[in-house]
Amino acid sequence: MTMLERYCFDCHDSNSAKAGIDLEAALDQPLSDQLALWEKSVRQLQMRLMPPLEEERPDEGAYDAFVTDLASALDRHAEAHPHPGRTESIRRLNRTEYANVIRDLLGVTIDVNALLPPDASSHGFDNITVSDLPPALLNRYVHAAQKISRQALGHTGDDPDGRTIRIRPDITQEGHVEGLPLGTRGGALISHTFPRAGTYDIRIHLARDRNEMVEGLRGTHELQVLVDGEVAAQFDVSPPKNGRDHTKVDAHLHARIDVPAGTVGLGVTFVAPTPSIVQTLRQPYESAFNMHRHPRRSPAIFQVSITGPFEKGAHDGLASRERLLGRAHGEGDQAARSVLEPLLQLAYRGKADERDIVQAFQFYRQGRARGGFATGMESALSAILVSPKFLFRVESDPPEVRPGEVYAVADLDLASRLAFFLWSSMPDEHLLEKATAGELSNPDSLAEEALRLLKNPRAHSLATNFAGQWLYLRNLNAISPDGRLYPDFDDNLRQAMRRETESLFESILREDRSVLDLLRTDHTFLNERLAKHYGIPHVYGERFRKVALDPASRRGGLLRHASILTVTSYANRTSPVLRGHWVLENLLGTPPPPPPPDVPALDDNPIDASLPVRERLAAHRADPACAQCHRVMDPMGFAFEHFDAVGQWRALERGSPVDATGVLPDGTPFDGMDAFEAGLLKRPEAFVRTLTEKLLIFALGRGIEATDAPAIRQIVRKASKEDFRFSSIIVGLVTSDPFTKRMTALSESP
Repeated sequence: MTMLERYCFDCHDSNSAKAGIDLEAALDQPLSDQLALWEKSVRQLQMRLMPPLEEERPDEGAYDAFVTDLASALDRHAEAHPHPGRTESIRRLNRTEYANVIRDLLGVTIDVNALLPPDASSHGFDNITVSDLPPALLNRYVHAAQKISRQALGHTGDDPDGRTIRIRPDITQEGHVEGLPLGTRGGALISHTFPRAGTYDIRIHLARDRNEMVEGLRGTHELQVLVDGEVAAQFDVSPPKNGRDHTKVDAHLHARIDVPAGTVGLGVTFVAPTPSIVQTLRQPYESAFNMHRHPRRSPAIFQVSITGPFEKGAHDGLASRERLLGRAHGEGDQAARSVLEPLLQLAYRGKADERDIVQAFQFYRQGRARGGFATGMESALSAILVSPKFLFRVESDPPEVRPGEVYAVADLDLASRLAFFLWSSMPDEHLLEKATAGELSNPDSLAEEALRLLKNPRAHSLATNFAGQWLYLRNLNAISPDGRLYPDFDDNLRQAMRRETESLFESILREDRSVLDLLRTDHTFLNERLAKHYGIPHVYGERFRKVALDPASRRGGLLRHASILTVTSYANRTSPVLRGHWVLENLLGTPPPPPPPDVPALDDNPIDASLPVRERLAAHRADPACAQCHRVMDPMGFAFEHFDAVGQWRALERGSPVDATGVLPDGTPFDGMDAFEAGLLKRPEAFVRTLTEKLLIFALGRGIEATDAPAIRQIVRKASKEDFRFSSIIVGLVTSDPFTKRMTALSESP
């Protein structure tokens, strides 16, 4: 009470109530009525965000003592009044989960972006607002189920099927493409499933400029079509004889090739010319992809079309068909049942019953009557893939529980929670067996299964799906820096940026290192393209590899990654505001409130645009409506100012030395990224708590509530005893009450 009166009541008593916070009134109310306010207070005080730096502040001992007392009171209340929260009862598989489940269930890789629309995001993730299934989306799922069933069983129909793969126009194709043979350049390596052995038509179109001219077409170039690395067809590409008629340059680039059934690496690429010193010296930039920036120096692939089969062969080699029908003996009803029963148990995640089998059999018999055993199985599979039990994860309240009562999540539901959290996919047979036996209710068994899933390659989805959304890596595809200021930027660099960050995250997961290594590390993951962008020598080729860093490289943790620096910048300049907001939101879990609707953006303010960003922001903060948030955001963002809008190091800005000084919320000054990282690591619990919160949102498919805070504190405390190793956070999370328990609705639905 004394601390609140001395340091807080000047702004947050009943007379002032700044930001709508009245601590004086809150003290007169039961703790249970003000949980959100007191949890927010704990966070603000832990980060030393309050009182403001210009006001009188407690010493460190007083801060720590008050936070400890307040957090302990909140934890005792949580223990006496359990509240694990309530996830949605019905959640549809989102687009990423759908693709992964199809892969793991059937062994089929699909282009899910072409089949299903993107999912809306909430609380930073796209697996939350997925409880509905409008008719238009249902039609997309029906179409997808039919197409996937045909692909899985190798049904080709009466007419040849087709697929067109278009290469992004801003991909530079002057170098070697990873996965293709050495000595080739450009093109693409396409993973394609051929449903039957047979003859397929491959047609290739070259990239053109806005005048329909094939760029870079000087001399003769050899183009090859490769099947799993072996040459299946080759062509010569030469300029038109009259120098103008480019429409026929690639008219001959099609071939009918014999391909085995199964998933094949189809390569379309050029034979690389022998490099010369002269060629190397006259290449001013890494990027060369169209006339909007740099005309291509050599011809490039625009799209590849695959059509067929024209002459049908056997299905031998089609892994998905073998997976589905391999256990069937014969082609009768008993054989069908031997396939459908285990398939349904996996597809419905352990919740298939006899009625489900009967329904699948009805579709099987209808299809068999039309075209035999394989057609019957295809019909049954299509029905399974549009069943609510497949498309939705349903967690039903036990019939005997009362409104507002807490209960343990059923083992099968727990298995789905665990698998979709760590794999973004369905449980495997081993996990379902554990759940069916009732073993996941045991915390030790649940922890054991979590560690097993983390070691599986499917946990790679935590890097691509979870980290891709948490760190805004998905936004990279929409980023196009100003070509006049950053002419070297292309999609090759964009994808290398993303992969560096994903690789760092995954290495910490795989090696079970401290998650604090995300903030500071002595190595990174590079290929030649990204290494040149960073100015790091002796890294060659497209292959990504772990690279030890010299301190002079100025690289290391997330805050120095070009991916993060690019998605937190504008197209033509850096943004301390965006970068500071990103730190507060994603690393410290204390995002500022949205700006008032009548406050103009920085670029709309009548401030001299020739001023450095720091001076423009100072003028922006002069507005009292802006100052409250910007006094915290801006200093955080200034720490990044040595990195430009695409993450390259710079010593000067507009001809003057870069000023990367600032101050942390606790008043600690810093100059540059080294000191800023040290300041963040001085209070590691803040970062670990935020990471835990983001993981919990992703795992549960709902936002964090004040009642979740005690469980999160417990996870962080336990993890601190193991140096915040990744596995300690995961195990603490999956054995926590919010993950393993659920509360019924407080009242009956009308």
